[in-house]
Amino acid sequence: MNTITIEGQLRTEHGKKAARQIRSQENVPAVIYGGAEEINFYAPAKAFKPIVYTAEFQVAEVKVDGKTYRCILKDLQFDKVDDSLIHVDLLELVEDKKVVATLPLKFVGTSAGVKAGGKLVTKMKSLKVKALPKDLKEAINVDITNLELNGNIRVEDVDAPNMEIMNSPRIPIASVVMTRQLKQEEASAEKEGKKK
Repeated sequence: MNTITIEGQLRTEHGKKAARQIRSQENVPAVIYGGAEEINFYAPAKAFKPIVYTAEFQVAEVKVDGKTYRCILKDLQFDKVDDSLIHVDLLELVEDKKVVATLPLKFVGTSAGVKAGGKLVTKMKSLKVKALPKDLKEAINVDITNLELNGNIRVEDVDAPNMEIMNSPRIPIASVVMTRQLKQEEASAEKEGKKK
C-alpha cells in the first residue's frame, strides 16, 4: 500500500487567530484522533497534496514531536472563497481497532457482455468499509468477467475478505448496457424476421 510521510509541528496555541497565523505561513492545521490521545499539529500545505488530491487510498505516516503516527485521511475542509485546504482530520490506525475507510474499486477482467458488444457502465467508484488496519487494501478488486449484457454487479456481490461493507447491499456498482449499434442491429434483425 502506498504510504506518504508528513513532517508536522505540534500546535501550542489554539483558536481562530492561531489557525489564521498558521495558514498565513502556507501551513495547514490538522488533528490526529482515534489513538491514545488527540494530536493537534500543522504541516506545510504541499505535504498534504499527495493524500488529498488523489483517488487512491493511502496511509500517511505523520511525524510530530519525535513520534510517528500511521493514519488515514478522515475529513478535509476547504476555504469557501479560494478553495484552499484549511484543515485536515486524520484517523490514527490502531492495530486492534477497526476503522471505517473509503476504498476505491478496481474492475478486473473483461466482461462477457462487453465482448458481446455491450458497454460497461460503472456506477460507484468506491465502497465504505469497516476493517482492522492490517486488512485495509489500496483497492477492492471486482471481477467483471462473468458480467453479462444487461447484467448488474451489486454491492452484495463484492468479495472483500475481513472487511464489513457499509454500503447498502442492493446498490448496483457496475452494469453492462446495450450500445446503440447493438440495439439497431437487433431491431433490423427483428424486422428481417417479420418480413419472411
